[in-house]
Amino acid sequence: MTDSTIRLTTAQAIVRYLANQFIEIDGEEMRLCGGGFGIFGHGNVTCLGEALNSFRAELPLYRGQNEQSMGFAAASFAKTWLRQRFMFATASAGPGTSNLLTSAALAHANRLPVLLLCGDTFQTRLPDPVLQQLEHDYNPTLGVNDAFKPVTRYWDRITHPAQVIQSLPAAIATLLDPADCGPAFLGLPQDVQGWSYDYPTALFARKRHRIRRQSPDAHEIADAAGLLKAAQRPILIAGGGVQYSRAVKDLTDFAEAHQIPVVETIAGRANMLATHPLNIGPVGVTGSNSANAIAAQADVILAVGTRLQDFTTGSWTAFDKSARLVSINAARHDAGKHLAAPVVGDAKLSLRALTEAAKGYTSPKAWGDEARALRAAWDAEVARTVAPDNGPNSYAQAIGVVNALCHPRDRIVAASGGLPAEIAANWRTLAIGTVDVEFGYSCMGYEIAGGWGARIAQMQQEPERDTIVFVGDGAYLMLNSDIYSSALSRKKLIVLVLDNGGFAVINKLQNNTGNESYNNLLVDAPTIPDPFAVDFAAHAAAMGAVSEVVANPAELGEAFKRAKAADRTYVIVMHVDPYEGWTTGGHAWWEVGTPSVTESDRVRAAHIEQEAPRSRQRKGV
Repeated sequence: MTDSTIRLTTAQAIVRYLANQFIEIDGEEMRLCGGGFGIFGHGNVTCLGEALNSFRAELPLYRGQNEQSMGFAAASFAKTWLRQRFMFATASAGPGTSNLLTSAALAHANRLPVLLLCGDTFQTRLPDPVLQQLEHDYNPTLGVNDAFKPVTRYWDRITHPAQVIQSLPAAIATLLDPADCGPAFLGLPQDVQGWSYDYPTALFARKRHRIRRQSPDAHEIADAAGLLKAAQRPILIAGGGVQYSRAVKDLTDFAEAHQIPVVETIAGRANMLATHPLNIGPVGVTGSNSANAIAAQADVILAVGTRLQDFTTGSWTAFDKSARLVSINAARHDAGKHLAAPVVGDAKLSLRALTEAAKGYTSPKAWGDEARALRAAWDAEVARTVAPDNGPNSYAQAIGVVNALCHPRDRIVAASGGLPAEIAANWRTLAIGTVDVEFGYSCMGYEIAGGWGARIAQMQQEPERDTIVFVGDGAYLMLNSDIYSSALSRKKLIVLVLDNGGFAVINKLQNNTGNESYNNLLVDAPTIPDPFAVDFAAHAAAMGAVSEVVANPAELGEAFKRAKAADRTYVIVMHVDPYEGWTTGGHAWWEVGTPSVTESDRVRAAHIEQEAPRSRQRKGV
C-alpha cells in the first residue's frame, strides 16, 4: 500500500466501497447500504464471500433460502426506507442468479433500489464450458446475466478490476435517482472477482449522499396553475411517489389550501389518514364507489407521484374524456403520459410552487360536499363488508379484524391474488406510510419475503411495532421459506394465511368472463383426482413459527392478540370462502382480453358486456 493506492481484489473493492457510503436521514447519518441477502455458490463464495466476511459488522449478510425471495426482501427494505437506503442481493453463477430475474422485474416495475451482485462465467473463457453455463455458439459473450438488461435500470459486467472505479458510483447514482430509480446489476465473473488492482484510496473515502430534489420548471407550474384555477371539479390523485419524496404533509397542505378532494392509488394507499375529510378513498379498478364517482366527474385531474397504471385509471375509462390531466412526477416519462400537462420535478417542491401559483383558488364548496357525502356512504359500505357476521369467512372480514386490533404504526404487507383489491378497498389507514400492497408487479411470493425485508427495516426504525403479512394459500405455497428466515434471524412477523382452496380471485375472473371454473381452485383441477388441504399451521411450525388455525373472525381476533404478544413469528390460518364475501362495490372497468369467437353463449355474452365500456376509454400516447 502507498499513500495514494491500495491493492485489493475486485470483490474487496466493491465491499469496501459500499461500506463507506452514507446518507443523512432526518439529521442522522447512517450507512446507505443496509447490508445484503446472500446465497453462496461457486460463482460468489470464494471471492465475494471472502470480502463480505471482513465487513460482516458494517454490512450484515442475511442468509436467504431462495434467491427470488432475497430480491423481494431487499425491495421491501428499500420501500420501507422510502428509497433512501438499499440492500444488495448476491447469487452464484447460473440458476442462483437467474432466480433473481423476477425480483429485478418487481423492483423495476415499482421503481425500487436494489443492488444485484451476481456471479458470472470466467472472463478468460479458458475453462469453458463451465458448470451451469449456458452456451451460445453464435455469441460467446451472451449468458444468463444478459437477461437482466430489460429489468434493471443500470447493468454492467465487470471484466477488469479498474471498471469498479466507474461502475460502482454509476450504480449508486441510479439507486438514488428520483427519476430513474430502480435495480442496478453488476455481473461479476468468477475470475475477475479475485483479480487485484491498485485502487486510489480516495475511492474508499467516507461519502455522504443526498437524494436530489429537482425544482419544477416555472412555465410548467404556470400552465398547471392556469388549468387548476379554471377547474370546477378538480381531484388530486396521490401516488406512491408522494411518500418517496417525503411530501405527504405538502400534499395535505396543498389539498387543504385549495379544498381539493384526494383519491389514492394502491401504491399511495397510506398518504392520508382514513379520517381526513378530503380523503375520498382509493381510485380505480380496486377502488371505492366514492373515489371513482368523483373521478368520473372531474374536469381537472392533478396526478402526483404516480405512473398511472391501468388499475389506477380503470384502463383509462375512470375519467371523463374531456378532463384535463396535470401530472407532477420526477420522471419525465411518467409526467407526460396521456397528453398530460407535465410538471417534471420533485413532488414536495412542485406542490409548494403550485400552491403559490394557484394562491386564492379553492374548489367550489358544493364539489367538496358531494365528495365527502360519497366517502361517508363508502365508509358505511366498508363497515358492512368487513363485519364479522357478514356471511361466510372472507378476506374483508379478516382485514376488518386486523384493522381494529393493530397498532396504528404496524406495517401491513400484501401483494397478489384477491388481497390487494380487498385491502385497497377496505383498509382504513391509521397512520401515514404503513401500507405496502405490492401491485406494481403484483407478484405472488412477495408477501412473506417482503414482510421479512420490511421487518429488518422496521427493527431499525420502530422495533416495537409489528409487521403484518396477508397472504393467500396459493402465494404461500409458491414462496414461504422466509418464515424460516424470519425465525432464524429473530425478525418477528405476524402472518395471516387466508386459505380459499386455490387461486380463487382468478377463478372469479374466469367466471365473470363467462368461463367455467377450470384449473384454478383445487376442486376444479382436472389432473387432481382427490384434492386435499395443506396443513399450513403444521408447515409453519416446522419452520420455527408459532402457529394456529382459527375457525372464524372472532377466533382470528383472539389469535391476533396472542400473535401481538408473542416474541417470534406467528402464523394464523383461516379458511375463507372462494365464492362469497368479495367486495363488489367500487370497481372501475379493467381491460382484459376475452374471446371474440366462441361456441359458449355465456362467454359470448360476457365478451359483449366486457367490451361495452371501451367507448369510454381515453385515447392518448
